Amino acid sequence: MLPLEHRLRRREDFASAVRRGRRAGRPTLVVHLRSGATDPHAPGESAPPTRAGFVVSKAVGNAVVRNTVKRRLRHLMRDRVALVPPGSLVVVRALPGSGDADHAQLARDLDAALERLMGGGTR
Repeated sequence: MLPLEHRLRRREDFASAVRRGRRAGRPTLVVHLRSGATDPHAPGESAPPTRAGFVVSKAVGNAVVRNTVKRRLRHLMRDRVALVPPGSLVVVRALPGSGDADHAQLARDLDAALERLMGGGTR
């Protein structure tokens, strides 16, 4: 499970990542990344942690399928949150094909999208 301090919860944060961040699309998901965004709500001088949020619409499937996809994405992001620069906002939007994808396919697509967004991929 993704720790609470790494979860994106506010509507404004989702909107900021989607509107002002960069995006990379894959067959099962789209990842939006806003690097190094500072959180005005965080106390102290230290850099805020990387936070991730997930959007899984009804187009993905019924409630059981959507929750399964969300759990898989949260689990995958937990292992990758340290790779993203501190203070970044990440939004992972599941596409309709993600409901039929297995865990390995979601992992490959998430890795490829994050690699591209952090400068490792070429187009």
